[in-house]
Amino acid sequence: MKEIFFPKRMFRRPAELKRRYDVVIIGGGSHGLATAYYLAKNHGITNVAILEKSYIGAGAAGRNTTIIRSNYRTPEGAEFYQASVGLYERLSQDLDFNLMFSQHGHFTLAHSDRSLVVQQERAEVNKLLGIDSRVISAEEVKELCPQISISRDVTWPILGALYHAPGGIIRHDAVVWGYARKVDEAGIEIHQGVEVTGFERKGSSLTKVKTTAGDISAGVVLSATAGWSSILADMAGVPLPITTSILQAFVTEPVKPFLDKIIVSAQMHIYVSQTDRGEFLIGAEVEPYPTYSNKGTFPFVEYAARHVLELFPQLHATRILRHWTGLCDMSPDYSPIMGLTELDGFLVDCGWGTYGFKAAPITGVTLAELIATGETPALIEPFKLERFYTDTLVSELAAAAVSH
Repeated sequence: MKEIFFPKRMFRRPAELKRRYDVVIIGGGSHGLATAYYLAKNHGITNVAILEKSYIGAGAAGRNTTIIRSNYRTPEGAEFYQASVGLYERLSQDLDFNLMFSQHGHFTLAHSDRSLVVQQERAEVNKLLGIDSRVISAEEVKELCPQISISRDVTWPILGALYHAPGGIIRHDAVVWGYARKVDEAGIEIHQGVEVTGFERKGSSLTKVKTTAGDISAGVVLSATAGWSSILADMAGVPLPITTSILQAFVTEPVKPFLDKIIVSAQMHIYVSQTDRGEFLIGAEVEPYPTYSNKGTFPFVEYAARHVLELFPQLHATRILRHWTGLCDMSPDYSPIMGLTELDGFLVDCGWGTYGFKAAPITGVTLAELIATGETPALIEPFKLERFYTDTLVSELAAAAVSH
């Protein structure tokens, strides 16, 4: 009789939720899993529970646009994301998992003289930090990306672009799976289908986490829940300056690969890349209204498709395959909020808008260090919640005008 081999599970079925953990991480996306991974790898902390109300990667980690880059405008942001790109470049080897990371270049198109000035400012900040980023002409855009149209007979002619050669795309669900497998191997528990329903606090300290699977206590609780961050923080009595909106995106039917660059236009509010499966992934700006709705809208499809066809008219007959929305928690200065809060034992990782996925590895490293040592790493010091009380904002609007 022929022996049948069954594939090994990605990770174990967890035991029942214990009554206490050293660390509880709320949110089973890329940030929560990365933090757990580096807690184990860098600090030997494994008495950790990850609580995910749905399945791992169900939120922002599974609904993002997979762009990895570091060409931000502020020194604080550019340095932070540069560290994350460096980690991503070797993450497949670290996790022993093919993440399908490809770095072919990222264009931020300029359609006006003022836009060119802004791109030049970003390029200078990047150069000072050793980041490969430069402003190029429309002709060089065409040379590096022959498929794009640089016609002047369009609504927004291309005058030039900020070119970031290390920019790339990655398989987002593979990042989640890779981290989850290593977390599981370390003995950390992943509890899917467990929702946090509230907290207990005594004075200025958090004492207990209430869940649908029972109450638990922990030395430290980290909220890494993306779009749900303000709701969760409200349960703990910690106000956050967060607005949640939706971002929409769609992919086309697969076509023969011909675009290996990432194209972004803040003026048009769109971005375009082609996946390894041949689909064109097209997204836009967050919707200008706060909502937790997961319903897409036809106006988004209409204007996104119209602008994409100005850049790539050869896609005119390509059909849309899937269309989805994702939640984005936006902070007032378009920079993340990481670290300690006024409630002892309660940390936050939020305010990422749509650009949190590219920060997953370095967020995990720095928050794991904060949890293990009690000291805020210099790299995330500028992103403390406290900045909104001390008026020391990190305004990243110019580098995030198209929300990615």
